Amino acid sequence: MDNKRVVITGLGAVTPLGNNVEDTWNSIKKGESGIGPMTKMDPANYPVSVAAELKDFDVSPYVDKKEARRMDPFVQYAVAASHMAVKDANLEITEEIAPRTGVWIGSGIGGMGTYESEFEKFQKKGYRRVSPFFIPMMIPDMAAGQVSISLGAKGINSCTVTACASGANSIGDAFKVIQRGDADIMIAGGTEAPMIQMAFAGFSSAKALSLNEDPAKASRPFDRNRDGFVMGEGAGVVILETLESAKNRGAKIYGEITGYGSTGDAHHVTAPAPEGEGAARAMSQALGDAGISRETVDYINAHGTSTELNDKYETIATKTVFGDHAYKLAMSSTKSMTGHLLGAAGAIEAIFSLKAINESILPPTINHEEADPECDLDYVPNEARSKEIQTVMSNSLGFGGHNVALIFEKYAD
Repeated sequence: MDNKRVVITGLGAVTPLGNNVEDTWNSIKKGESGIGPMTKMDPANYPVSVAAELKDFDVSPYVDKKEARRMDPFVQYAVAASHMAVKDANLEITEEIAPRTGVWIGSGIGGMGTYESEFEKFQKKGYRRVSPFFIPMMIPDMAAGQVSISLGAKGINSCTVTACASGANSIGDAFKVIQRGDADIMIAGGTEAPMIQMAFAGFSSAKALSLNEDPAKASRPFDRNRDGFVMGEGAGVVILETLESAKNRGAKIYGEITGYGSTGDAHHVTAPAPEGEGAARAMSQALGDAGISRETVDYINAHGTSTELNDKYETIATKTVFGDHAYKLAMSSTKSMTGHLLGAAGAIEAIFSLKAINESILPPTINHEEADPECDLDYVPNEARSKEIQTVMSNSLGFGGHNVALIFEKYAD
C-alpha cells in the first residue's frame, strides 16, 4: 500500500567539503578531500595533526545569535542541515501537519565540547559560573529537540545514540516510524561536533586515529597502508515521508528507502566481531526487509573507516552476504574525502547514496594506491565512475558492536 512506502524528498548537510549538499557532492564527484591541518586545537598536544573540520560555517541564517549561543555546535549543525532539508523538500510544516511530522536525529557524543568548557569554569570559579543552559546544551537528544522547536514539528521526537552508527540508525528508526503509521513525515539524520580536546585525547589513546601528517593522504580506506581514521564534524539530514504525502504535495523524490537492518556483535566494546559477523547479519537483514535479492544491489557505500580491522572485516562480511556478486558490485568509502563524522557519518553517507542513484555516479575511494590482498573488491579507486544505479546499500558500524545497513532504491511509481 502507498502509505507503507517511504520516500526521501529533501536533503541537507554541513560537511568538511561544504556547507550544503551541492558543494559537498560536487567535491565528492571530483575526488577532493576535505581533510586539512588541525586548526581548532593545538596539534602539539596530540600525536595527530590533521582533521576534517568545517570551513566558514555560519548558523545565523537559521537561528538568531542569542539562541545560537545556547546551542552546542553539534546542535547548530543539525538545525542548519534540517532547515536546508525542509527547504529542499519544499515542505511547509503547518499546524495541520505538525502533529504527524517528527524528528529523529542521532549523535554519538552530543555536546561534549560544552561539558569540557563548563567543567573548566566549575573547577576555576565554582558552580555559580556554570551556565544554566549547560545541561540542555550538552545532552545528545537536544539536536532533535531544537530542530523540533525551530521548525515546529510536533510528532515523535527522538535521538539514537549508537556511536558511529547513530545517523544511520536514526534514519532507519524514522523509516519504521512512518512505515508503521505513527507519522507521515520525519526529519532524520545525525550530527557531531568532536573537534574538542578530550575526543582527540581519547581516540588518540585508543590508537584509532591516523598518524599520517599529509592531510590529503591520511584517510585511505581499504588501502594496504591505512593506519586509522581522520576525525570529522558536521551533520546530515533527510526528509522521509509517505509516498502518499509526497505525491499529494507534488514533491520531488530522490529515492525510496526500502530496507533497514540493525544488529549487535555481542563481542567487544570497540573491535568489530571477527569476520564481520554482526555486519553481515545487518546487511542480510536489510535485504530481507527490502524483499530484494542480493544480486539487485549495484553499489555499497561502505563504513570504510581506514582502520585495519574495520576495512578487512567489512570486506569479508560483504563477500559472506553477496557471494560471487560481491565482485560484481561497486563498494566505496566516501570517508576517504570527508573523514569520519562519527554519529553524523551514516546520515551524510545516506545522502551520497541517494545522489549516486540520482546522478548515476559511483563516488570514489581516494588514496587507494596499494592493494591489500585481504581487501580485494571493487572500491572505485581514486576516480568517480558513471554507472546506472538502481539499488544502494549504505553500511554503518559503531563502538559497542552496533551494525546498520540501509537500502535505498531508485523511485518507480
